[in-house]
Formats: sequence, structure tokens, C-alpha cells
Amino acid sequence: MNQWKIYTGKGEPHDGIRRLPPPPPWRNFTGHIVDTTLVDEDDDFMRRMLARGEVFQASEEVVDMVNAALYLRRPLLVSGKPGYGKSSLAYAVARELQLGSVFRWSITTRTTLADGLYSYDAIARLQDTSYRKDTHTDDAPPDIGQYIRLGPLGAALLPTATPRVLLIDEVDKSDIDLPNDLLHIFEEGEFDIPELVRISQQHKSVEVYYGRNSIAKVPIEEGHVRCAAFPFIIMTSNEEREFPPAFLRRCIRLTMKEPTKEELVSIVEAHLGSDAIAQTTEIIDDFINKRKSGDLATDQLLNAVYLASRGFDTREKSEIFQAILKNLTT
Repeated sequence: MNQWKIYTGKGEPHDGIRRLPPPPPWRNFTGHIVDTTLVDEDDDFMRRMLARGEVFQASEEVVDMVNAALYLRRPLLVSGKPGYGKSSLAYAVARELQLGSVFRWSITTRTTLADGLYSYDAIARLQDTSYRKDTHTDDAPPDIGQYIRLGPLGAALLPTATPRVLLIDEVDKSDIDLPNDLLHIFEEGEFDIPELVRISQQHKSVEVYYGRNSIAKVPIEEGHVRCAAFPFIIMTSNEEREFPPAFLRRCIRLTMKEPTKEELVSIVEAHLGSDAIAQTTEIIDDFINKRKSGDLATDQLLNAVYLASRGFDTREKSEIFQAILKNLTT
């Protein structure tokens, strides 16, 4: 029965993504595959980012919901209190399944769908055109692809052989319209770049920038982007708002529960080693007691354990530890 699990949650990288069966007929995408390996040109940056997922401790429920999202080609909406590892899950999946770097889209109240898809710097192109005319250096207008950059959502939808990982962080902070604006994208896995569609008769293929530093380029055919493998999308929510039913229907939903004592011990050990456990059992118990009366994040515990394991006396420096383990809602 475990054979169905593409993502195991054990953290060891493997090529299990190749065992992922074809999608359901209603989630089959047909984009012409392009090579996006250049987006991972910064190996050091990618290693540092994926290291965030190396110590992630996945519960059985988390593993099951990740696999359900992979099989069904649906976004995973991960809810829970801050500090429960919602964002780290995206890096853990990317690392274990060797899916490359994670595209991250951080949401604010001003974020629009266009911010995630692409940007077009029309003013810079106009200025460059005027400069060329004034200096008589080139009669041809500058290549429009030089001024278009795919956003994280747009880059994740590029047609690749295996899915890319997209983290849409704190989607509950968005404007009320964004979840509904995402519906078509999640359903169809495609979008148009109107500036390229308008010139598609003269320029069938245009190379545009994408990736973290926007230095890699990829061809866009006739101004249309359609994925070949639907990206693995994780949307995090701190449960600050409710989402419309139409949006929820297109998601697999997962609520991250607060870690048990045994899970906290595993988290501390994964981050700081087994020696830290023996020295800081008292802090873990104190953390669990304080958590009963308010919100505490797991990284607060890690901060306290780190100091204790580096020689800070919890009794002599009690005010420091009380400040570190202070309730988040007071």
C-alpha cells in the first residue's frame, strides 16, 4: 500500500516523481515541454533554500495530503497557526522529489493576479525606443521580450516534464478578489500574455525572463503559456479569513495541528542534534504548558533550546527564556 506514496516525508531525495501516474482525464495538460533547468543556475542559493525542508518532520496526514495533491494535480491549501511549518513543507517536497528550486509568491493586501503571472515594463521599452531614435543607433524597436518577466505563478506554469513547486505564502492576506481570480488558472493551467498575443503574427516565439534573478530566458509561443505538468502548489493560510466555496472546491485542504511532545522532540533533534534533547527536556515541558494558555510557535522553542544547549542557564537567565517563550497573542 505504501507504493502509492510518491512523497514519503522521510526527507531523503529520490526519483519517485517518475512513478507518478498520468493525471485524471479532467486534469490533463498539453503544453509543449521546455527546458527550465537554467532557473537553478545558482546552486548555492538553491541548496540553502531546500535546506529549509531537510529537517521538516512530516506527519502521516501531511504525507497523505501531499500525495493526494500530486495525484489529483490540485493545489494544497495548508492552514494552521504561525510557526507550524506550513511554508517549510513546500521546500521539503521539492527537496525529496528533486523538483528544483521553489518559486515563492508572498501575498499582501495589494497583490493582484497579474503580479504572480508576469510584468511588462512598457515605460522602459518606450525610453529605450526614444533613445535609439535620438542617437540614430538602431531603427528597429527593442525586443519586447527584454521587458517581460514571468512572476512566480507564471514561471511555475511553464511546460516542464516534471512539476515545479510553487509556494503561495499567506494567501489569506490577499484582497478579496484574488482567490476568485485564481480559479481559472487552477482549472486550466494556462494564461495569455496580451502584449505577445498582439504581435504573434509577426513574432511567433519570443523569449522572456523568469526565475529568481530574472536572468534565465524561456521561449513563449504565440503569447500563450500552458503547463505540461501541473505545478505542485502549496498555499499557506494563518486562518485570518474564509475562502469562497468555488475556491475551496479546487483545493486539497490540510490543517497543520500543533506538534505533540514526541513530535517536538523529533523537531528539536532534527534541528539541533540528539545532545540538545538531554539538556533541554525541562524547556520542552515548559513550552507545552505555556502553549495550553495561548499561541506559541515551534521556532520559539527552538530558540530557547538553542540558547540552553549553548550554556545559558534557564534559572539564571529566566527573564530571557520567558521573553522568548512569550505568548504570541499578548
